[in-house]
Amino acid sequence: MKAAVVSRAGGVPEYRDWPEPEAHDGEVVVTVEAVAVENVDRAIVAGTHYTSAAFQSALPAVPCFDGIGRLPDDTLVGFGGLQPPEGALAERVTIPAGYAAPIPEGIEPPVAAALSSAISGMLGLQAAGSFRQGETVLVQGGTGVAGRLAIQIARLLGAARVVATGRDDTALNELLDLGADATINTAVDDKALIEAYREHAGNGYDVVVDYLWGRPTELLTRALIPTSFSLGTPTRLVQIGEAAGSGIRLSADALRTSGLEIYGASRNAAVGMSTAYRQVVEWVRNGELTVAVETMPLRQIAEAWTRADLRGRRLVIIPG
Repeated sequence: MKAAVVSRAGGVPEYRDWPEPEAHDGEVVVTVEAVAVENVDRAIVAGTHYTSAAFQSALPAVPCFDGIGRLPDDTLVGFGGLQPPEGALAERVTIPAGYAAPIPEGIEPPVAAALSSAISGMLGLQAAGSFRQGETVLVQGGTGVAGRLAIQIARLLGAARVVATGRDDTALNELLDLGADATINTAVDDKALIEAYREHAGNGYDVVVDYLWGRPTELLTRALIPTSFSLGTPTRLVQIGEAAGSGIRLSADALRTSGLEIYGASRNAAVGMSTAYRQVVEWVRNGELTVAVETMPLRQIAEAWTRADLRGRRLVIIPG
């Protein structure tokens, strides 16, 4: 059979022959229908993700660890449980039988493959960020796939105000149609960006879902510092991604009086996962939540992997 195979650390996957999977006791062969390629997958292949050691030591290997496929009885399922060198970007995979869950009717495989970004946004807001209806949300990195979904989800959950950041004015303008009330271009000097954060905060940002970290978030923490002897408005910042950098300099006064609270995206995720999944599925089936995808066939994986023009659409690899 064919698969996308990475031969060296940081290499681009190649469409080539790969051993046919065999199911042993407690396993099942799944015919792959759709696999979303996310930032974490690219980081694992590049060797920069904290979980990448197993993949790197198994090279040559097939990337991506989950996807959508069909069981031998044609049931459409989401699957996982793959271990390097085996990965989801193949025509068929063998998984532990317990790592397959039926996909609800009314959701096409490419969209189902991309639901994880919506679920992470939902968890970031509700489980980790303890969002409450009527609060103000700041989406750091609103022009990306996950950020666009977070904007929609914040509005569906009843946010009173949604502010989003990005680096491209054209893309930022598109966010207004998704539910953002205001946008901030982070491609300005430090002083101007701090002023923009303060200008659009209104009575304060209640929850920040942060897909950026790095410079924009460092400047946000400065913007939250009160300018007088007063207590800042509490802000619950949920750290999800690091598209703008893996580190920030956090000054003592940014925590001491700003009201800033910082949480990781996995906070309360275990208890909130099933609720988040059901809600996201309902919104997608009702057409209230739009998951934008760009599909490409497996045989074009090398071209697909290096694309930089997706503009808020999730890349999903399908058979062919």
